[in-house]
Amino acid sequence: MADPRPVLVTAYRALAAALTPLFHVLFWLRSRSGKEIPERKSERFGKADVVRPEGKLVWIHAASVGETVSVLPLVDALISDGNKVLLTTVTVTAAELAQKRLPAGANHQFMPFDAPAPIASFLDKWLPDLAMVVESEIWPCLFDEMRRRPIPFLLVNGRLSDKSHRNWSILRGVARYLFQCLDFVLAQSEADAERFRHLGCRKVEMPGNLKFDAEEPALDESAFRTLKGQAGQRPIWLAALTHPGEDDYALDAFDELRRANSDLLLILVPRHPKRADQICEMLQVRGLTFSRRSSGEEILPETQVYLGDTLGEMGLFYRLAPVTFLGGSYTEAGGHNPVEAALCGSALVTGPRVSNARAVYKDFWKHEGALRVSSPDNLSASVEALFKDPEAAKRQATRARELVEAGRGALDKTLAALKPYLKSTDAAGGAA
Repeated sequence: MADPRPVLVTAYRALAAALTPLFHVLFWLRSRSGKEIPERKSERFGKADVVRPEGKLVWIHAASVGETVSVLPLVDALISDGNKVLLTTVTVTAAELAQKRLPAGANHQFMPFDAPAPIASFLDKWLPDLAMVVESEIWPCLFDEMRRRPIPFLLVNGRLSDKSHRNWSILRGVARYLFQCLDFVLAQSEADAERFRHLGCRKVEMPGNLKFDAEEPALDESAFRTLKGQAGQRPIWLAALTHPGEDDYALDAFDELRRANSDLLLILVPRHPKRADQICEMLQVRGLTFSRRSSGEEILPETQVYLGDTLGEMGLFYRLAPVTFLGGSYTEAGGHNPVEAALCGSALVTGPRVSNARAVYKDFWKHEGALRVSSPDNLSASVEALFKDPEAAKRQATRARELVEAGRGALDKTLAALKPYLKSTDAAGGAA
C-alpha cells in the first residue's frame, strides 16, 4: 500500500476537486430529467440527515437496479446475522427499489459524486466497519480515499469485461494502484477472476454469480388474476426493460407479428418508467390503442399495448407472458439480468449486447435457455417461432430455470468468504 500515487490519479483528484462546485449545476440538470431527487441533494455531496446506527455497519455500493437486486439477498443475510447495512446507489430507480425492498436495519443513501470532498465527507459521516462495491464500480477518488483508511475494502460479485480489461491494461500503473486498494475481490467467473489478478488485485476468489441466487420476483396474485382475466385467451408478448430505440424495435416487431395474429397483446415495460409519457406519444403516432398500468387502466378488448410503467412488478409481467424480449440488449446499456425472467417461466429472446451479465447469457445461449437474435430486424421472426411452437417455448423456459438452479450457491460462498472481515469488526466492537 506504499506505492506512490500515479500522476494521472493525482490529476483526476485535482480536476474533480476543481469541478466540485459545478456538480451543483450538474445535479440541477439531472433533476430536470428525473435522474436526481432534489430533496436528497445533500447525499450526493456526502452529507445526510440520517443518523449512523450504532454497532457494526457494513456499507455496500450497488450502482443501479441490476446490482441492487443481486445484493439484496446478501443484505438480508447480513442483517439476519446482526449487522447494520448501508446501501448506496446512483440511480433513482435503484433508490426506489431499495426503499421498497430493504429490510429493517438497512438504510439507503445516494452515492456521493466521485470527488475528494464529497467522498471524505461521506466516509467521515458513516464510518463503515466493512466496505464493499458491487460488480464493476471502480471510482478513482473513492478507491484512493479507501486506501488511506483502516477499513476492509472488498469488491463483491465482481465482473470485468474484455473491453474494460483492455482499457485498464493500457494504464497499467494506474490500474495496479487502484486495484490494489481492494483487500479482496470475489469474482463472478474464473475469466473475471483472472482479469482482476492481471490488473494487480492481491487476493481474488471466485464464489460464483450472486445473480443466480436471486429470489423469484414477488407476485400480486390478485393483480395477476385481474389482468389475466382482462386479457382472456389473447396471446401475450412482453417487451421488458426497454431503452430508447428498443421501444421502436419492439413496436416494429409487434406490427409484423399482428399480421399473423391480430389479437396479440404487447406488454411494454420501459426500463425507466419516467419515459412513459414519451412512449405514449410514440404509440399515438403509430395509431395504437393502449392502457397504462400506472393509471389503473384496464386491458380492454381493443387494447393493443399495455404499458407497464410501474416499478417492482416484473414478476407480474413475466408470468403473464409466455415469451419475453429482454431489453438493454440492443443498446449500450449492456443487457439486464435474465434470471428473474427465467424464474418466472417466460421464454427469453435477447439481443447480443449483454456485457453486464455476459457469463449468464453465454450459458443461456449455449444450453438453449434463451434465444440470441443478432439484429432487431429478425426479432419478430424469432418471437413468432416461439408462439407457433409453444412446447418449444416451454422447453426453453424450463431449461433456463434449470440453469439458474444449477448456478445457485454463490451467496453462501460469499458469506463464508466475508466471515473473517465480519469477525474482525466484532473484535473491534464496531464504530459508535
